[in-house]
Parts: sequence; C-alpha cells; structure tokens
Amino acid sequence: MKVAEFAYELPPEAVAQQPAEPRDAARLLDTRDLSDHRFRDLPDLLEPGDLVVVNQTRVRKGRLRGRKVPTGGAVEVLLLGRRGREVWEALIRPARRIRAGMRLDLGRIQGSVVTPPADGRVLLHLEADDDIEGILEREGDLPLPPYIHGWEGDPERYQTVFATSPGSAAAPTAGLHFTPRVLSDLQRRGIGLARVDLEVGLATFRPMTADDIEDHVIHPERFLVPEETATAIEETSAAGGRVVAIGTTVVRTLETMAAAPGVVLPGRGETRLYLRPGFDFRIVDILVTNFHLPRSSLLVLLAGFMGDGWRKAYHVALERGYRFLSFGDAMLCVRGDR
Repeated sequence: MKVAEFAYELPPEAVAQQPAEPRDAARLLDTRDLSDHRFRDLPDLLEPGDLVVVNQTRVRKGRLRGRKVPTGGAVEVLLLGRRGREVWEALIRPARRIRAGMRLDLGRIQGSVVTPPADGRVLLHLEADDDIEGILEREGDLPLPPYIHGWEGDPERYQTVFATSPGSAAAPTAGLHFTPRVLSDLQRRGIGLARVDLEVGLATFRPMTADDIEDHVIHPERFLVPEETATAIEETSAAGGRVVAIGTTVVRTLETMAAAPGVVLPGRGETRLYLRPGFDFRIVDILVTNFHLPRSSLLVLLAGFMGDGWRKAYHVALERGYRFLSFGDAMLCVRGDR
C-alpha cells in the first residue's frame, strides 16, 4: 500500500491549539454509529466487565536549548531516552555541522556528541552536578508538537492524570481526556482499569517519508506490561469482556506481548512492532484514540485496526468540527473483525 492512500485534507483551523477544559469535555465520536458524545460519556459507551488499559508514562521535560562550544552557535536538543548511565539518544537541530566530539553547553547540563547525526539523531554524553532527571523536571521544557503554536498553559495539561515516572518524548494523547470523575464512573459501572508503560518516542511521532508503507522504519520504544495487567486481560477475555486500549501506544504494547488471543505475557523490553492493514490483532477489541496526522504511521495503525471505516469517520469528524491531533478530540472504534 502507498503512504499516499492515507492522506486527507486537514485544514489548519481543525488542529487544536489548546486542550479542552475541563479535560473530559473533549468530544468523542463513536464510530459504531457515528454518534456524538463527550469524553465523560465513555463509561456509558462501554459495558460492565470491559477492561480499560491506559499508558501511565509521563512526558519528560527533555527539550533543552544551548550553545556549541566554543563557537557559540545555537543548538536545540530533544532527549529521547537513556542509552547508558550517562549516554542519551536525542534529536538535535540544526544537525548540520554537528560532529562527534563536539561539546555542548546546555545550561546546568554539559554534553558531548558521541555519534554524528543520522536522520537528526545523535548519542550524547551528558554530565551535571545533580541528577539529570531532576534538572530536567525543574528546568527543561515540555516537547510540545510543532503544530501547537504559542500555548503557555499549565504544563500538567500535557500530562495524563495517571502519569508516573518521566520517560516519554510526547504524551499518550488519548489519555489526556481522563479525569478522576471518569475513572470513578468506570469503577462504578464495573469496568476495570489496567496500566502499561510505553515510553513514547520516534516510532510514535516520526513522519513517514517512504512511498510504500512497508518501507517505513519503526524505531524501538521501551515498554512494560505489569503482571497484574496481564492477569486482568486474561481474566477479562475469558469472561467475555472486551479489552479497551486508550491510545495507539497501548495497542502496540499489548499486541507486542500477545501470546494467544486474549492472552498477554507480562514483561518489559523494546518494541518495533509495526501495525498496519493485514495485521492479526489478538488482544485489543476497542480503541479510543485522538485524530491523527495525514500520512502518519498512527493513521496506518488505525486503518489496520478498524478497516476503511476510518475514512468515513474522519470525514464526519471534520464536517462536524471535531478538533484534531494532540490537544484535540477523540474517537471510539471497534476492531474490524468484530
């Protein structure tokens, strides 16, 4: 299949520039009948015995601005994750003229380039007089997507209410709509809640540049499936309940660890799983997700999960004024073979 098959016209005014307030006031399109709801209605759209699975990752404040040493040229770094005790993978710009061995002054953090840029990525050796994660949390900038312009709201609005330790370079955006009220309503309705952790990185937000979807390269992302989550999924499936993934990162995590239909292995590791049309989904029955960029791997995943119905859903959402992308609204869809 061609990447061009996953193109659609996204007007600039449809791209959300700020989150809905309150969080659960975001709109929710139920693609089963194309009915309009608010996210706070999610518990009523599911059934007792279903299991909602969320990604509990927290966005690292990993955007740093600094200077090359000794030239003084400006540089911006987005840390993607640790690759050793003092070695980090990062995106760097401008990447031109970056060389191995070059020193970087990033404020309280000092760095040196370990590897020359490859597709904008480098390995950096970082040093500081304090814990780097602590410095980032206090002084780093949240890596908001480039299509969000000028938003200066509370940084916690780009974190989910169930976020734990930082590790991601972007938010698992479908989870941004949850509030304590929604979580409480799920529990009252007899709907379970389970958690995974996938550190959102290049595999999730890197643009597709190949002509054929089969030629797109998926970068590794770290994940964790806790023992209790694997148990909850198996028990839910055995009892006839449905597994509801909140976001594409949850889908990738669970399908990576699928051992059989309805059975997930616990554990941690890295996934390069590339979900696209033709993939045999064995765990996730329902997906709740935001509206994604044209020609993106997330849209390819959605097409693999629900089939060509995504085109009608996106057309209807645009017609009805739904807001798209990270701060936008959401949709609920069922696996195509259901």
